[in-house]
Amino acid sequence: MNRTQRITFYILVLIAGALWIVLSGETGETTVKAAAPQAGFPAPDFTLKTAEGKTYTLSEFKGQAVLVNVWATWCPPCEAEMPAIEKMYKEYKDQGFVVLAINSTFQDDPTEIAPFVDDHGLTFPILLDETSDVSRAYQVRSLPSSYFINRQGIITEVVIGGPMSEALLRTRIEEALKQ
Repeated sequence: MNRTQRITFYILVLIAGALWIVLSGETGETTVKAAAPQAGFPAPDFTLKTAEGKTYTLSEFKGQAVLVNVWATWCPPCEAEMPAIEKMYKEYKDQGFVVLAINSTFQDDPTEIAPFVDDHGLTFPILLDETSDVSRAYQVRSLPSSYFINRQGIITEVVIGGPMSEALLRTRIEEALKQ
């Protein structure tokens, strides 16, 4: 390669590099991803329906302590903790404790939900997250995922995984109820 060819080659490389920088540069738009819900912060609001069509909105429960539990029928730890959740719900519901059990319907078999609920004698609302909107808002990465929310709508504890024991549930519920 002679001198003229080398200079031409370097100029073309510089031009190509400059074009790459200009074309691949940021457009000025910034995407801010919200942090995963955590203790000390407000719980993201949501509205979901039950299989029977009844609508529940989290913010309507302000003034009550709430356990938001995201689960699926195929999840062994979810199934293992349901009896303890049901027992604690019955024990504390008259003190202002609410359980909103959110089935990850978008990744579950909807025909399995009613038999699961019947088999475990669950009496709290079973909400259906058919579009994964709530799972995305809560950044659910593992099932079960549980969020204890106090009377002011602030998350007091996040428990990822399970199963939760009665003792853990009792402690977290009592903490949420007194705030």
